[in-house]
Amino acid sequence: MEQQAICTCRPGATVWLTGLPSAGKTTLARELAGRLRGEGRRVEVLDGDEVRHVLSAGLGFGRADRHANVQRIGLVAEVLARNGITTLVPVIAPYADSREAVRRRHRSSDTPYLEVHVATPVEVCSARDVKGLYAKQAAGEISGLTGVDDPYEAPTHPDLRIASHTQSVEESAAALHALLTVRGLA
Repeated sequence: MEQQAICTCRPGATVWLTGLPSAGKTTLARELAGRLRGEGRRVEVLDGDEVRHVLSAGLGFGRADRHANVQRIGLVAEVLARNGITTLVPVIAPYADSREAVRRRHRSSDTPYLEVHVATPVEVCSARDVKGLYAKQAAGEISGLTGVDDPYEAPTHPDLRIASHTQSVEESAAALHALLTVRGLA
């Protein structure tokens, strides 16, 4: 009689954190990743900037290239999540249709997917200006900055909306962790 292996693995999931540049997406993802790892979870952070330099090297910032970038990240996230890894994805992903295509990819493989809108006003993001993008745009050195002179389509029905400018990183991570717990993913 053949014995069947019993998987005691926890389910993986993709947590897609979308928002404007300097909204706090990566900071929140890193804080949550630390908490989850402390609980023994397998976690990966697919930072949009890091992925763009390798997986999406050569892509520009027009709509088609931004869509291709999001789809590539979505594929990697879905594969990781389908294999039991909680995958945190802090990327701008400015277009609703691109994010919806990623959601459909996850749905088709029955892989949990949560969309989190890090809803920080552009004025706060501009003041933070972590990468100096808002200053460069104001000086005319760059154009196509999401939320300033290029569109950002905010999620209409995210699983969670976080106003990172009104709470600490720890409070934001706690709210997201609570959602994961409620959904049986933490």
